[in-house]
Amino acid sequence: MEVSPTAIEKDGQPGLDLVFGASGYIGTNLTEYLLSSGRRVRATSRNIEVLEGRGWQGAQLCESDALDVASLDRALDGIDTAYYLVHSMASGRKFPDVDLRAAKNFADAAARQGVRRIVYLGALAPVEPSSKHLRSRIETGDVLRAGRVPVTELRAGIIIGPGSAAWEVIRDLVNYLPLMITPRWVSSRSTPIALDNLLYYMASVALLEDAAGETYDVAGPDELSYLEIMRRYGTLVGKRPLVIPVPVLTPRLSSYWLRFVTSVPTNIARALIDGLSQDVVATDHRIRDLVPQSLKSFDEAIADSMDADQKHALPARWVEGSIACRNFRPEYSYYAKQAGDAAETNAPAAAVWATVCRFGNRGDFFFARPLWWCRRAIDWLLGGPSFRRPRRHPSELRVGDVVDGWRVIALEPGERLTLLMEMKAPGSGVLEFCVDESGDIHRVSANAYWHPAGVWGLLYWYITLPFHTYLFRGTVRAIVARSDANGATRRA
Repeated sequence: MEVSPTAIEKDGQPGLDLVFGASGYIGTNLTEYLLSSGRRVRATSRNIEVLEGRGWQGAQLCESDALDVASLDRALDGIDTAYYLVHSMASGRKFPDVDLRAAKNFADAAARQGVRRIVYLGALAPVEPSSKHLRSRIETGDVLRAGRVPVTELRAGIIIGPGSAAWEVIRDLVNYLPLMITPRWVSSRSTPIALDNLLYYMASVALLEDAAGETYDVAGPDELSYLEIMRRYGTLVGKRPLVIPVPVLTPRLSSYWLRFVTSVPTNIARALIDGLSQDVVATDHRIRDLVPQSLKSFDEAIADSMDADQKHALPARWVEGSIACRNFRPEYSYYAKQAGDAAETNAPAAAVWATVCRFGNRGDFFFARPLWWCRRAIDWLLGGPSFRRPRRHPSELRVGDVVDGWRVIALEPGERLTLLMEMKAPGSGVLEFCVDESGDIHRVSANAYWHPAGVWGLLYWYITLPFHTYLFRGTVRAIVARSDANGATRRA
């Protein structure tokens, strides 16, 4: 029996699906998949601005936090199927307690709002997992099932797709390290699954009454060790790192140096690596009969992942992992390091925006001109574009314009200016200015996003971070001061 992802209807209309945690990797991809299948979708995040940057047509956007009960009731109102996709690995060592409290709140709110089904994406795990992360994923499913709403849990291992945290760690290791001294976890085995296959399972099980209350392993056709995964990916991208397993290096010890190798958020990478000491292999294949589909091999999944990475459309603003924001270099880290600052002003929004649009005119970058001159001089000496490209207009910008060593890649007039750094550097940088209007007070922010190219890119980031902190603090305050002066002039 093959399932159509658009099969379910309620009063002649598709039921409303909630993607709870839509700003995350799976949430983002699932929202797009459901929308493209004709499903009605409400997408939530703790920060609705992140969702607004996705440019989804037809999706309801909602701000909600699993620790805020009132926001859960609003998000779940009128929902037929709720996809629960949040976890708290990024919150630090106490993330299991946060996960359990969040799941309990969600299960209770879903029951109050009359939700028909919860679909939860858990993790494959051995019978007695030693990893805190894997235990937490199992316990979260148990808490959800303890509620009154039927739950379908899908347990997956490594998901092969651009942005999957576990997959990006592996990609960074292979792309950047010609020699790896690893713990014995490289011999642990896993059953990876292609992102497309996982999304089809998730969309389909919600439509099957027989799946209510069930837990299924989901996996692709290949069972591989992590060493085999790294070598097969390396073959595809022309890399052959030398891997030397040693018995004294535990997964926990190896997780501590990950911040110097990958830009995947450290807490998330550490939790994932801690789970590699044991095999995480799918043993229950019932879902293959329940939801038939053609499962992609590991090599096919890699090829699709790289192809999807290249085809990402130009975003309206900076979006994590966008290929355009990585200078169209898929080997650059998917995840970005970030720095920035913000300040408030009561100057008219038009005056603030007019100031922002003069960025870089005649070498004026608002603050610390000697620092900017030195960076541009280094770029010029390396053959970069600095000092070589004048602005098209002193006070107006449009997409495609060059500003010395920068290029405008996105523009939302009056609100947001996104520039891609084209200076010589070991990675790709994006600088974004935002103007937020709220009554008489306006907030202007400047944020840098750095997608490093391996170890040298990470080293570059850490060396320049103190300068960034100083620079952005001064820059937003200089913008405010100039905007106040321009606003006063206009009012006079």
